[in-house]
Amino acid sequence: MDSTVPLLHQLLRRLAPSRRVSLMASTLAALSTNVSVSDVLPGGATSESGSRAGTRPAHHLNDHQTLFTNPWPSYRMNQVSIALPFKILKDQVLNAPKVPKNLSSLIPVHTPNWGQGANSDALKATWLGHACYFVEFPVSQDASRGPRVLFDPALSHRCSPTQCMGPSRITPVPCKTDDIPAIDAIVLSHNHYDHTDTATLQTLWNKYKPQIFVPLGNRPYFKSIGVADSHIHTLDWWDSKTMSLSLPSKSGDVPVQLKLTCLPSQHISNRGVLDRGATLWGSWAVEEISSASEPKKVYFAGDTGYRTVLAGEDEDKVPVCPAFAEIGERVGPFDFAMIPIGAYAPRELFSPMHAAPSDSVRIFKDIKAKKALGMHWGTWILTTEPIMEPPKKLKEECEKLGVPDGDFDICGLGETRFF
Repeated sequence: MDSTVPLLHQLLRRLAPSRRVSLMASTLAALSTNVSVSDVLPGGATSESGSRAGTRPAHHLNDHQTLFTNPWPSYRMNQVSIALPFKILKDQVLNAPKVPKNLSSLIPVHTPNWGQGANSDALKATWLGHACYFVEFPVSQDASRGPRVLFDPALSHRCSPTQCMGPSRITPVPCKTDDIPAIDAIVLSHNHYDHTDTATLQTLWNKYKPQIFVPLGNRPYFKSIGVADSHIHTLDWWDSKTMSLSLPSKSGDVPVQLKLTCLPSQHISNRGVLDRGATLWGSWAVEEISSASEPKKVYFAGDTGYRTVLAGEDEDKVPVCPAFAEIGERVGPFDFAMIPIGAYAPRELFSPMHAAPSDSVRIFKDIKAKKALGMHWGTWILTTEPIMEPPKKLKEECEKLGVPDGDFDICGLGETRFF
């Protein structure tokens, strides 16, 4: 028997089709038990509030953790015109890029199989559109599945306060929210509507009761949509928590652990007109705590800029965000990274908050990622670059910066890649 083929796959090949479907469904729906979350307290210990006693972090604008900023010269939003919101609205109405008639062939849509039957030692990542990735870590011992984390789930048709208006999808969701397999944790980067979607989150909460990890200030929102306070975990930049759980197997429960660390990103937050910067944003590292010789570690960039490039400026001569190189030194390297590549034009308006491919590849190198997939493109029209420009420019920038072909790639909607 080939030891590289997982036990589940071997069993499935011996079963009748109806039994295969039933067994795969039960594996996908398998719930974890004995779930607990604890603080990781390094030297100069921090609590869940995130700040060290007597010290206000540079990204905190007050002592109450109710106002945040990007503390680097790479963020120069104050130099961007105050007419930005009106320019965005005008661009969406008058300058929106045309949707290619053959978009379905350019961005193929797959019904997700979630990597069932793949090598159990592989980390599996399935793109569900925009910044949403379903990630399953390798299977421990003879567990029925690996621990699962869902990043920035937003599967509604519009990314807007209402489904009556606002940006609508140009590509379909690859599956319904109800079809997402059992998950152990949801990790969110920030509270913008294209990343924090109430309908999707409520469906997942009601079905699976996952642990939810978010940057500071987001607890009230999750309580308001019905999430139990015990399952909401708010972190400041560089704070970590350990999630311990048991996964079912034929021989009994298998204990596993993940370490989740909230990390800096260059962005902003708001869900209305008066709450800008009132909650924190961030990127994330999630890693196995395992006796395995090579435990897997992933990086989720969320939504981020890398440098501010104003009209007439040379982007190679402006300050870049130092946080990503620091992440690479302190937390990297990463086996797999999810990095935004779209929603960047006009550059002088969006560069403080959104990475263009030239930024994305530099983030990839700064954090010391081994492999990456692009995200934050091909779902909603939020800016004015052509729909298919982000992957084209990504390939060009990888070649320019010496990133081997395939190391930083894109995938189809619903497609699962293995790492």
